[in-house]
Amino acid sequence: MEASGKRICRQKQVIFFFLLSLFQEGAGEPRRYSVVEETEGNSFVTNLAKDLSLGQREFSRRGVRILSKGNKLHLQLNQETGELLLNEKLDREELCGHTEPCVLRFQVMLESPLEFFQAELQIIDINDHSPEFLDKEMLLKVSESSPSGTTFPLKNAQDMDVGQNNIENYVISPNPYFRVLTRKRSDGRKYPELVLEKALDREEEPELKLTLTAQDGGSPPRTGTAQIHVEVVDVNDNAPEFQQLIYRVQIPEDSPIGFLIVTVSAMDVDLGVNGEVSYSLFQASDEISKTFAINPLTGEIRLKEQLDFESVQSYEVNIEARDAGSFTGKCAVLIQVTDVNDHAPEVTMSAFTSPISENSPEMVVAVFSVLDLDSGENGKISCSIQEDLPFFLKSSVENFYTLLTERPLDRENTAEYNITITVTDLGTPILKTHLNITVQVSDVNDNSPIFTQASYILLVQENNSPALHIGSVSATDRDSGTNAQITYSLLPNQDSQLHLASLVSINADNGQLFALRSLDFEALQSFEFHVGATDQGSPALSSQALVRVVVLDDNDNPPLVLYPMQNASAPCTELVPRAAEQGYLVTKVVAVDRDSGQNAWLSYQLLKATEPGLFGVWAHNGEVRTARLLSERDAARHRLVVLVKDNGEPPLSASVTLHVLLVDGFSQPYLPLPEVAPERAQGDSLTVYLVIALASVSSLFLFSVLVFVVVRLCRRRRAAPLGVCSVPEGHFSGHLVDVRGTGTLSQNYQYEVCLTGGSGTSEFKFLKPILPTFQDHSLGSEM
Repeated sequence: MEASGKRICRQKQVIFFFLLSLFQEGAGEPRRYSVVEETEGNSFVTNLAKDLSLGQREFSRRGVRILSKGNKLHLQLNQETGELLLNEKLDREELCGHTEPCVLRFQVMLESPLEFFQAELQIIDINDHSPEFLDKEMLLKVSESSPSGTTFPLKNAQDMDVGQNNIENYVISPNPYFRVLTRKRSDGRKYPELVLEKALDREEEPELKLTLTAQDGGSPPRTGTAQIHVEVVDVNDNAPEFQQLIYRVQIPEDSPIGFLIVTVSAMDVDLGVNGEVSYSLFQASDEISKTFAINPLTGEIRLKEQLDFESVQSYEVNIEARDAGSFTGKCAVLIQVTDVNDHAPEVTMSAFTSPISENSPEMVVAVFSVLDLDSGENGKISCSIQEDLPFFLKSSVENFYTLLTERPLDRENTAEYNITITVTDLGTPILKTHLNITVQVSDVNDNSPIFTQASYILLVQENNSPALHIGSVSATDRDSGTNAQITYSLLPNQDSQLHLASLVSINADNGQLFALRSLDFEALQSFEFHVGATDQGSPALSSQALVRVVVLDDNDNPPLVLYPMQNASAPCTELVPRAAEQGYLVTKVVAVDRDSGQNAWLSYQLLKATEPGLFGVWAHNGEVRTARLLSERDAARHRLVVLVKDNGEPPLSASVTLHVLLVDGFSQPYLPLPEVAPERAQGDSLTVYLVIALASVSSLFLFSVLVFVVVRLCRRRRAAPLGVCSVPEGHFSGHLVDVRGTGTLSQNYQYEVCLTGGSGTSEFKFLKPILPTFQDHSLGSEM
C-alpha cells in the first residue's frame, strides 16, 4: 500500500501528455511531453518503451539513449523498465527566464539499428514567485496645476513567473485623488499608471502616501507592495517632450564597448531652471543597466558591455527626461541586435566505437552532432573528413552525422587511423572546428604463420649428448595478439621405420629442436621430418616446413683387423723360406674402419719386431715384406706387431700380432708357439710337470664326485619310482689349447647337468664330465 501511495503521489506531481500522438513516418514531428516545474528528481515523465511500441526485450537490445542538443541532460532513462525520469528538480525560471513556452529539446537514439526521434519537454510554470517592486518606496511630484485625468506612469513590479502566474493588475490604496490603471507594454509586461481624479491643492494637502499593490494571476494569487510618496509642487506646468516616442536602432553584436547607439532629445518649453532637461534610464532592469549607459546632459546612449546575439536578440530601453522641476517625459528605444559570425561550430560526440574489427562490411564508427549558435547563413554547417581514408560521413537527422567504414579494413596494412572531422560554417569570415579521433582496427586471424625458410638443413655431430640443441625453426605471423602467438610441433612422420619421437623434440614456444639421444652415423646418416607452426587464433591457421638432419661422422670406431684373425683358437703362423729374396711378400694385413671419409683412411706401420730391419710394412696396403735377404744367423721364429691407424682426429688404432717362421723348406715339421718368447723355452719342462700334477688332482676330484653322485642316485631310486636326468641338447663349445710351453690345461671339460626327480624341488645337482678327444696340431694340419 505504501508503494502504491508513492506511485499515486508521483502521478499527481508529474503531468505528462502527448501534444502529438500521430506517428507519421515521413513527417518526423517531435514527441512532446510536459512536466510541472519544481517536480522532484527521479519523477516519472513517460514510458519510452510504450511510446516507441517496443517490447522490453527489444527495447534493451536496441540500446536506447537520450541525447541533449547542446543542453545539460535533465532526463535519465531506466533501461530495464523503459521509464523516462527527471534527473533533478527543474526550475523553469532558471532554465528559460521569461521565455514562454519553456521547452527543452532532446533526442532519442536507438543504436541497433540506428534510428533517431526528436522530442520536447515543456516545463509548465507554477506560481512560486510573488510580484516584487525594485523600489519599495517611490517619490512622485505632482503639480498642483495638473488637471484631472493626468496620468503618471509608475515603476512596475517584477514577477519571475510567466503567463497567468505573472502580474495581472495593480491596485492603489483608497484615496480621493488617484486611481490606478494597469497598462501593457509592447513586450507584454504590465506596469501601473496613476490617474489624477481630482485636482490637488498644495495648501490643503501638500503630500499624500499611497500603497501600490501588484497582484499576479496565480491560484491562489500572490501580491507585492510599494509605498508611493506624492509630493504636491508648485506650478511648473510644462513637462519635457521627446521628439520621438519610440526610437528604433540596429547594432551588430560585435560592437565595441563605448559604441554610440543613439542620441535621444527632449524639449521643455518652460524657461529657466524649469526648462533644463536631464536624461536617465527609466525602470531599467539589471541587465539593461549593465549593458547600456545614457549621458544625463546630452542623451547619448552608449554600450557598456559586449552584446551576444545568441543570448539576447533585442532590448527595450525606457528613457526619462526630467526638467528642473518635477515634470518628466518618457520615450522608448528599441534596440535590435544583429548577428555576426562569432561562434565556431561545436561538435558533440554521441557514440564512438574503437577498436573496430577488420574485414567487416560497412559499420558505424561514430555518431556526433554539430551546433552553431549563430543564425542565418552564419549558423549553416557542413562536415567533412580527409579524402584518402576508407571512411565516409552520412547525415542522419537534424545536425546529426554518422561516420561509417567505406570498405572492409585490413589491420595488417593499417592498424590505426587518425581521422580529422572538420565542421565549417557558411558565415563571413568562415569559422571551422576540428575534431580528431583515433580508430583502432582489431585483428582477425586471417594470416597463416610463415616459416623463414621452406626447408631447413641441420648438421649434427654423431655421439652427441642427449637433449642437445641441434637448431631452430622460426615462423612469423602478420596478425597480432593471440592470433600471432605461434606453437611449434612435430608432424606425424610417414616413414614407419623412423621413430621420430625417440630422435628429436621441439620446443613448442620458440621452435628449438633437440636431439633426444645420441646419434650414430654408422646406423643413421640422415633423416627428414616436417614441423608445423600453428597460431592461437580461432579458427587456428597453420603451415609446415621440412627439416633435414644430417649426421656428421665422428672418429669413434677404431680399425678392425680382418686378417689375420686375432680371436682364433690358435695363432696364425706365416712361413717364410730362408731363400726368400728382398721384398718377398710374407702376408697382408687386411683391416677396415666403420667410419667414413678421412676417418676411414687407414695406414699401417711396423710397431714391434723380434729383429728390427728384417721385415717392413707398406703404409697404405698393409703388405708385410722382407726388407733384406735372410741369413742363417736370423732367428727361426719372429713376432711382428703391426699398428693399423686411421686418419681421424684424434686418430684411433688397432694392433695385430704376426708370427713368422723361417724354414729351409715347407716339409719341416712345425709346432706353433706364438705366445712364447725364445728366452722362456727353458721353463717348458717345469710347466709340463705342473700340468700333469694339476690334471691328476682334477681327475681324482672328478672321480670322487662321480662316486658320490652314483651313491646318491641309487638311494633316490629306492625312494622314488622314477628318476629324471636332464641333458641339454647340443654340446658346449670346446676349445683346444696347446699345452706345450703354455702352462694351461690340455683340454676343456663338458658336463651334463643331471637333476633328480620325484619331488617338487631338486635336492641335488651333479655334473657328469664328458672328456673331449685331443687334437694334435702339426705343421701339416695347419697347412
